[in-house]
Amino acid sequence: MDNKIILRDGHIHSPYCPHGTKDSFEFYVQKAIELGLEEITFTEHMPLPGNFMDPEFLKHCSPTLDVIEKYIRELDYIKEKFKSVIKINTGLEVDYVEGYEEKIKELLNIYGNKIEDSILSVHFIKVGDEYYCVDASPEEFGKLAQKLGSVEKVYDRYYETLLKSVKADLGIFKPKRIGHPTLVRIFNTEYPLEYTNVELLEEIIKEIKIRNYEVDFNTAGIRKPYCKETYPSGVFAELVEHYAVKVVYGSDAHTALDVGRDFVFKY
Repeated sequence: MDNKIILRDGHIHSPYCPHGTKDSFEFYVQKAIELGLEEITFTEHMPLPGNFMDPEFLKHCSPTLDVIEKYIRELDYIKEKFKSVIKINTGLEVDYVEGYEEKIKELLNIYGNKIEDSILSVHFIKVGDEYYCVDASPEEFGKLAQKLGSVEKVYDRYYETLLKSVKADLGIFKPKRIGHPTLVRIFNTEYPLEYTNVELLEEIIKEIKIRNYEVDFNTAGIRKPYCKETYPSGVFAELVEHYAVKVVYGSDAHTALDVGRDFVFKY
């Protein structure tokens, strides 16, 4: 397929992200306008559904309930200010956490009427009675692989969780776009693996297709020092194309300078 220019960035964070920058909404929007983008979605992390891991770690993962209220209010103002120049959507990146489906549904019911576009992502996997963040650090990933017995088993657990997220009943406001679906490869240069369970990947893609969901074609992995590839890539990306699943490009920008980064590809 020929190179194409993408005019929409469907995955952008905000000054309210606790692990991002304090770049203003206006800075993000101005960057998008400079690039000639016609539409963007701010997808700040929805508050997590509970303290399933160390609370000190989790408070750096997503804003609190009161902060998200401020995020939505300020974004209403920004949307109005720039409405004649660019389409801006209010969105959330929703974490799927196995075992917390009802709490996630409750949170979505709070915000659903205010949200125009959203993403469902897996960052956390459950192993026994414990939860682990797959993209915390190379060191933590290594410990997880050791606990499970191999890097391949980490991939298995991640993709099994991803499949559960696609199938999960999260109510009428469940996101219809699956975020960075090969995030488990974030440290692949340190823990190289060519995953061979194509049947599981194909099952995920088929479930996405049946539900008419979208895939977040996320360029952030290119900028990750131990990744250097998009999410998805490899076999997963080939299956997305084979089954004609709709993709929405996302920079996953946590700084305004990353809006629309790496958006001209062969795909």
